[in-house]
Amino acid sequence: MTGVPVAIALGSNLGDREQYLREAIRRLSPDIAGLQLSPLYENDAVGVGEQPPFLNAAASGHTTLSARALLDRLLEVEAEGGRVRTTPGAARTLDLDLILYGDSVIDEPGLVVPHPRFRERRFVLAPLAAVAAGWRDPVTGLTVDALLGRLAD
Repeated sequence: MTGVPVAIALGSNLGDREQYLREAIRRLSPDIAGLQLSPLYENDAVGVGEQPPFLNAAASGHTTLSARALLDRLLEVEAEGGRVRTTPGAARTLDLDLILYGDSVIDEPGLVVPHPRFRERRFVLAPLAAVAAGWRDPVTGLTVDALLGRLAD
């Protein structure tokens, strides 16, 4: 497959959560070849106050978009899905995070890859392990599966 391998975390805790996630995958399919979606996981909202539970998933595939262009596309799909950014951590119809972009380590204004907090988030790692268990985090050198295992300790 051509292009850079990418991993994306998806979440929704407002409205028809499953439909928002499935529609996001449909919209991203032209930009990410071989897109694989993990099973859906329901999780309590973490670190964002009193909110409805999230439905979370992860997706992996390959893209020819740059990391910045892919991030822009994710933000566009969020907006198309009704995401309104009122306050940080607010409940949302759709949340799309770029977790991994090949083995790149990027730290630019508005773009940090790997996602800075993915290693401590079970709601990201469990779905990601379902579609990319052997993918190595370019910062720690650990696989997604190993990172998930460290959370169980």
